[in-house]
Amino acid sequence: MTLTAALLDPFRSGPSAAQPLITFYDDATGERIELSGVTTANWAAKAANLLRDECDVEPGTRVAVVLPAHWQTAAVLLAVWWCGGEVVADPDGADLVLCDADRVDLALAADPANGVVALSLDAFGKGLSGLPAGVVDFATEVRLHGDDFVPWAPVPGDAPAWAGASVDEVLAAARARAGELGLAAGSRVLSTLDWSDSGLTDGLLAVLAAGASLVQVRNADPARLDRKAESERTTTRLG
Repeated sequence: MTLTAALLDPFRSGPSAAQPLITFYDDATGERIELSGVTTANWAAKAANLLRDECDVEPGTRVAVVLPAHWQTAAVLLAVWWCGGEVVADPDGADLVLCDADRVDLALAADPANGVVALSLDAFGKGLSGLPAGVVDFATEVRLHGDDFVPWAPVPGDAPAWAGASVDEVLAAARARAGELGLAAGSRVLSTLDWSDSGLTDGLLAVLAAGASLVQVRNADPARLDRKAESERTTTRLG
């Protein structure tokens, strides 16, 4: 079982399938978007099909994810793991780089063998214009791919998944951290954590591993957090 299947399968059927899994706010833009378990899985599947079919992501492929904590970042992280790829933080030495518009030059400077995919992170799915040759515009291309994904071959549990840790190790660490944070099925987590280093384990992986749902706030206005916690009926706050 891939890391993504282990994390998402409980949310793809049953009563939780239609309930909010990821609710994303950006206080700088006023954006709010809510994804159910099924919708999250569909986005991850579309992204996985794109990464496999156009960028050759497979077990052993090192994918640098240079993106903020965002619902589209969650989709591409899950997509990489669904393909069996390894997520890394540093573009140097990566086979593929996923980045936002501000870091396309940084990604190209690393000269990844499988290229660069740029995400606009636009709330309405608007793509990026004026990209250098060879840079894939995620928003435009992902729409062309199916919303179901099946790996071509099984992904072994000892395959690298994140910064050298294997699929089994990442999943075990996420479940252990969920217990330490007091997260359980039905928990609703309000988080302002960045998804770098331990923030990815606490702010995304542990939440999903626990069977909880996430309210992720980017560019958080501290004065609005209490109101969000109340309106979203959150039970735990991180960050």
